[in-house]
Amino acid sequence: MTLERAAPHRLFALPGVYRPQADTRLLATALAHEELGPDAEVMEIGTGTGALALRAAGRGARVTAVDVSWSAVLAARVNAFRHRLPMRVLHGDFASRTRGQRFDMVLVNPPYVPAPRTGIPPHGAERAWDAGPTGRDVIDRICARAPALLRPGGVLLMVHSGLCGPWTTVDRLARAGLSAQITARAFVPWGPVLRSRRTWLEDQGLAHENEEWEELVIIRASH
Repeated sequence: MTLERAAPHRLFALPGVYRPQADTRLLATALAHEELGPDAEVMEIGTGTGALALRAAGRGARVTAVDVSWSAVLAARVNAFRHRLPMRVLHGDFASRTRGQRFDMVLVNPPYVPAPRTGIPPHGAERAWDAGPTGRDVIDRICARAPALLRPGGVLLMVHSGLCGPWTTVDRLARAGLSAQITARAFVPWGPVLRSRRTWLEDQGLAHENEEWEELVIIRASH
C-alpha cells in the first residue's frame, strides 16, 4: 500500500511540520488492516499534517487529533477543511487535552530519534523527531498512559525506530496491562538526521559502523 492510497492527496504543511514519510506509510498500512466502525472514536497523538487522522475520518470514525505544535494544528485543520472531513484538532499535550476520555483506537508516530540533547526541543522542526538520548522520552510516556486512553477492546498502533528498542516498548505496554506485539517491520535508508549523527550513534552503541538502513516497526497493543 502506498501513502497515496493510505492517506488523502495534496496535504498542506507549514514549515517545520513533519511531512508524511516511510513511517507514516507503514502506520497507514497497519491502520488499513484494522476494523474501524463508523462510530469508532479515534485519537492521533502528534498528528502533524493530519494524514493518518484524515484516513480514519474518511472511514467514518470520529477523530480527535492532538499536536504540541501550533503550525501542525493549523495544517491539520486546513487539510480537514480541504478534504471536507470532520475532525477535532487540539493544541497541547495529549495527556492533558484528552484527560478523562477513552478511545477505540489511538494512533501515534511519536518523536523517536535518539539525540545528544536531553528532553524534547521546546520549538523548531526537531521537536517532531528528537526524543532524548535513548529516543524514548515520548514513547515511554505513551506506554504508561495507554491503558487510560483505551476503551475495553481498544487498540494502540505505534510506529517507531528499531534504534530505540521495540521490545522495550512491548515489555512496557505489557507491564501496563496491555497485550502487545510487533506486527510489522520495514527497512528504509538512513535519512539526513541519522546521517548527521552517525558518529554519536556509533559511540552510544546504537548503530554499527557504515550502517545505512533503519528498521521501522509497528507495535500493536490492546486491552
